[in-house]
Amino acid sequence: MRRDILELRAFYASDLGRAARVMIGRKVTEAWGDARGLDVLGLGYATPFLGPLRERARRTVAAMPAQQGVEIWPGGAGNLTTLVNEDALPFRNALFDRILVVHAIEESDDAAVLLREVWRVLAPSGRVIVAVAARDGLWANAESTPLGHGRPYTRRQLAALMREAELEPSGYTRALYVPPAPWMAGWAEPFEQAGSRLWRRFAGVVLMEAVKQTYAIKARPQRARTRLARPVLAPVPAAREAVRRNPSADEAVRPGA
Repeated sequence: MRRDILELRAFYASDLGRAARVMIGRKVTEAWGDARGLDVLGLGYATPFLGPLRERARRTVAAMPAQQGVEIWPGGAGNLTTLVNEDALPFRNALFDRILVVHAIEESDDAAVLLREVWRVLAPSGRVIVAVAARDGLWANAESTPLGHGRPYTRRQLAALMREAELEPSGYTRALYVPPAPWMAGWAEPFEQAGSRLWRRFAGVVLMEAVKQTYAIKARPQRARTRLARPVLAPVPAAREAVRRNPSADEAVRPGA
């Protein structure tokens, strides 16, 4: 069962949620820059991390699963969010250059189908980042946060799932080393700096980037065997046909006749 939109909003409005927003959003910006002139989709609950991308992107859309609920985003401007069925996204094929998937696959009924829809709406050579709770991190057991619900992943498990959806992983990173305790939120930056150098495997979030690759299949010529029908009535040679029609002519040419 997915977390309700109200729970997600309340978490990211807290001190710990704001720290998570900074640490995860920084990794997205490092990977994609400002997405200038690109079409960007946020799937799941990605709005806390779409702000820096929206400023320069050509188009930004936030798609939220129906089981979760939807909120108006951004505040004070035209709404850019929509409610979707995760197994049938309401977008045409190959529409988006960048897709950010956050709080989406951990609680999905079928994560492979969801990612297959991501593949469908991703442009050729487009890039997707999937952020999930790390199985060996402290946040996967923190039920007071959205990362403590659903299925966490290891890096290898996430890579295998993305390949199943025909998305080829091109890189990964980790984020959110601060323990999931509200009073530790002010220490998020020191923990991030130390954790990325000293204890990488204990991060709370794994982020993996993948690329959609399309391959042109070139037909290989092969010899085709053709069965030739044998005629039922074989043609009769012309000379023999003349003899058959005029037997006296045949006798006339025989010696001694």
